[in-house]
Amino acid sequence: MKTRAAVLYKMEHPTPYAESQPLVVEEVELAGPGPGEVLVEIAGAGLCHSDLSVIDGSRPRVMPMVLGHEASGIVREVGPGVHDLAPGDHVVFSFVPVCGRCLPCATGRPALCENGARANIAGTLLDGSRHFRNAAGQELHHHLGVSAFSQFTVAAQESLVKIDPTVPLEIAALFGCAVMTGVGAVMNTARVEPGAGVAVFGLGGVGLSAVLGAQAAGAYPIVAVDILEAKLTLARELGATHTVNAAREDPVAAVKELTGGGAPYAFESVGNEQVLIQAYQATRRGGTTVTIGLPHPSRQFAVPAVSLVAEERTVKGSYMGSAVPRRDIPRFIALYQAGRLPVDRLLTRTIRLEEINPAFDALARGEAVRQVIRF
Repeated sequence: MKTRAAVLYKMEHPTPYAESQPLVVEEVELAGPGPGEVLVEIAGAGLCHSDLSVIDGSRPRVMPMVLGHEASGIVREVGPGVHDLAPGDHVVFSFVPVCGRCLPCATGRPALCENGARANIAGTLLDGSRHFRNAAGQELHHHLGVSAFSQFTVAAQESLVKIDPTVPLEIAALFGCAVMTGVGAVMNTARVEPGAGVAVFGLGGVGLSAVLGAQAAGAYPIVAVDILEAKLTLARELGATHTVNAAREDPVAAVKELTGGGAPYAFESVGNEQVLIQAYQATRRGGTTVTIGLPHPSRQFAVPAVSLVAEERTVKGSYMGSAVPRRDIPRFIALYQAGRLPVDRLLTRTIRLEEINPAFDALARGEAVRQVIRF
């Protein structure tokens, strides 16, 4: 079948993207679902910094590729062997396909699925297949098993989570990355207790989701740190009890003052090793620093080694919010429906697929939290 898609043919285009046009919107051929696979019509696809990191080359992937990994949609066709999904079902994508058979899956850590990671690095679906070709017959890679910047896509059933059909699909898309990652980091990775202090460094979609998660977990105080005043204002509206503009004051000193010597839990969601160092320095003795952002693979993170022992510090990585997608996406949606996670406040605007390049400029400038493509 034919579908309209945004294809990235090479990385490291110059900015502004409105001029360099890294993503080519074109009609491509999409093969139907094979065994264990599902054809999904995309209803909402979010623009995320992880997509931007592929475009600017800081998160290298195989090219060419149909980008997009945060999405919701409606099942249109299922392949042989698919029993839990049917045409008409509403779904959210997990950007790690969970095989259920490898050691991480078997030990309750599906975000680290070895087979899913292998497929994602190769730009294929879980079974190694690719389903997109351009008009010249060139094979196109899948982004994280999702490739949401296409009106239709094919995904492994292990990449899909069935959801309540009453949830608006443009909001549901955000649960596939921003919410699962940010809220999951608070609730799954750190397991923040009620009354514990939290500091969040970086207020993009994931960082603001961590603020939402901290508020839902009963944390206090919740200190939000960024360099953009508009994001600090939104953080206060979403539950931050204090905000720090890191462009105007020392964020480490400010967080320590607001939390009585350092935050029990500090989260870094920028993907910058210098910000990670600040988050570590702002963590109290015996506290936990959680890093959510994805820095360039060449970047290094250094801290005083003695502090890990003498201060009983913990540094933890959190990938995909340490989530179990089929458990966590429905429960986070339930919290949204109960008014505990106002995820709709993260949606800056909806856009058309043809507006994708200037929309990434807005994301890079920090002018938008989440922009969602509506087909």
